[in-house]
Amino acid sequence: MEIHRSLSAPCGSDRLFAWVEDLSVYPQWMSVVHHVGPVTEVGGLSAWQVELRAEVGPFARSKVLRMVRIEHDEPHRVTFERRELDGRQHSPWVLRATVDSGTGPAFAESTLTMELRYGGSLWSGAVLQRVLDDAVRRGSERLIGLVSAEPMR
Repeated sequence: MEIHRSLSAPCGSDRLFAWVEDLSVYPQWMSVVHHVGPVTEVGGLSAWQVELRAEVGPFARSKVLRMVRIEHDEPHRVTFERRELDGRQHSPWVLRATVDSGTGPAFAESTLTMELRYGGSLWSGAVLQRVLDDAVRRGSERLIGLVSAEPMR
C-alpha cells in the first residue's frame, strides 16, 4: 500500500518541518499515532517505538513498530523506516515527509507532502483504508491549526 498526501500550511518551512521531523509530536496531530516513545539509538540514528491504532466501531487494531530516522535534511526532508531488533523478518514501513518553501511574502506558506509505504496485510482492506483516509484528513486539519496558532518553536 502506498499513500501520498499533500497540504499547504500558512507558515514557513522551519515551523512546519518541526512538526514532522520528530515522531514524538505526531500524536498531537495524527490520531492513528496513538503513542510514541524514544528507544535506544543504533548507529547514531534516532529511533522511536510507535503504537499505531485504528478504531472501527467497537473494534480496534493496533501495531507497535520501531521506527528509525534514516534521512534528516532540515528543513526539507525526513524519512523514517521500520527497523526492528529482534532478528525476524517484518513488513516494511517507510514514512517520508518533504517540506517545500513557498514563494509568497516572507515565505509565509509551505507545502508538506507525506508518503507512506506499507508492505503488510494487517492494515489493508477497504474499511481500514477509509479509517486511515479520515484520520489523515483530520490530522491535516489539526496540523494546519497547530502551525497557524503556535508561536515559533
